Amino acid sequence: MNDHCEIPCQEALRDAPAPTGTPSLPPEVERLCRLLRHAAMFQGLGCDEIARFARGVREIKAPKGEILFHRGDTCTGFHLILSGQIKLAFTSAEGNEKVVDILRPGQSFGEAVMFMDKPYVVMAQALTDSTLLHIGKLVFFEEMNGDPLFCRKIIAGLAQRLHRLMGDVESYSLRSGRERIIGYLLREEEMSGEGVGAGRVSIRLPTSKGTIASRLNLTQEHFSRILHELTDSGLIEVEGRTIHIPCIERLRGSLE
Repeated sequence: MNDHCEIPCQEALRDAPAPTGTPSLPPEVERLCRLLRHAAMFQGLGCDEIARFARGVREIKAPKGEILFHRGDTCTGFHLILSGQIKLAFTSAEGNEKVVDILRPGQSFGEAVMFMDKPYVVMAQALTDSTLLHIGKLVFFEEMNGDPLFCRKIIAGLAQRLHRLMGDVESYSLRSGRERIIGYLLREEEMSGEGVGAGRVSIRLPTSKGTIASRLNLTQEHFSRILHELTDSGLIEVEGRTIHIPCIERLRGSLE
């Protein structure tokens, strides 16, 4: 693995609004507070409370393709994504890969393995140039010991991921490949737009079609075939990694 750029806090999201009503802190610590507040687990905490994590935080700048950790590596904390995209995947000795998740800014990963005190069970790779914060587990555990509310937030976050995992299992088991792809496109449109869209919309796929196919538990060939079928039906228009949807209400209605 290549060396990372590790700095106590960094310039990404520099313009995020500063918390108000907090004691005067060193500028670097205040900026670190702003960065950490993008994680749901830190929302609701005062900057002085978040600042206690500063001694256990380091910045990681990972260029596209960088491996953050391999399966079997020791877990020393968890990661919070500030910018870019991170892929979590299983890999086999033969080089086959199954994408478990594609994570974006504001999301974190590695907490469950950190709590179990086990090695990583997946690998993590930057799909684009990415910036992350690594929060060390020793500092994190110390803060958890004195804050029951913070502990409940962590449990809630892990429960939310378990709920999403169960949704994935349901999708793989009960939904056709066509339904999975349409559902994915609708979710992407909601995330990229302002609420539920109407009329003609365009979606820029966040990563390669092969990676998305693996995330949806489909082969790349099957994924491409379904896109062709949706194109022939007039539901979508494919232009490279951009998917044009002439009428998103019609695409949404095709799932009913």
